[in-house]
Amino acid sequence: MPEIEIIQKEEMRVAKITLNNETFRTESGAMYYMRGQLTMESKAPSIGGFLKAAVTGETIFRPTYTGTGELYLEPTAMGIHIMELSGESWILENGSYYASEMGVEVEAHREKALTAFKSGEGFLDFQTKISGNGRVIVLTPGPVEEINLENDKLVVDGKFAFARSAGLSYTCEKASKSIIGSITSGEGMVRVYQGTGQVLMSPFMYYPARLLSSISRIGQVG
Repeated sequence: MPEIEIIQKEEMRVAKITLNNETFRTESGAMYYMRGQLTMESKAPSIGGFLKAAVTGETIFRPTYTGTGELYLEPTAMGIHIMELSGESWILENGSYYASEMGVEVEAHREKALTAFKSGEGFLDFQTKISGNGRVIVLTPGPVEEINLENDKLVVDGKFAFARSAGLSYTCEKASKSIIGSITSGEGMVRVYQGTGQVLMSPFMYYPARLLSSISRIGQVG
């Protein structure tokens, strides 16, 4: 089993994966450097895979690294969380998936058009679905809090919920039943999770990640 270590220096985090005649998959462009007898391979998908990627915006290439050695992923100001799947499925927000063991299947997941539009992601909101068995390295805005739902309902203002059990119902709704109520409450649209399962959240962002997010928004306005 690959060994995964999270190294933190100067408010930045690096994932180090030690392989012993094993294979590991990463998001495209995630590799920082590697040492030892490791071979990178990035296979072209089938025509169907190309067409799906063109429609969904999903990453076409997810390289694999095979052999014995050390693989380091790009430093990030975000948090790094390790999820361990045992046959279940999860939905990750865009940009959360970073790398995983080979027993994990990674594919695009599309929300209903109206839900995607209300959530601020546009009519075509494609997230990432992970399923199977193995560990998944996920990028998070900050420290992780696990919310367990048992036939319950969770209402979240904002996008700090980054992962949910695939079996949970997800919608985006007005904070109040009336438009006036939503406006006067100071809350517009909220994200609603219902059913039985888990939601992973980072309600408190790491300062460097919050700073980079603010700079990015300023750039978009300009």
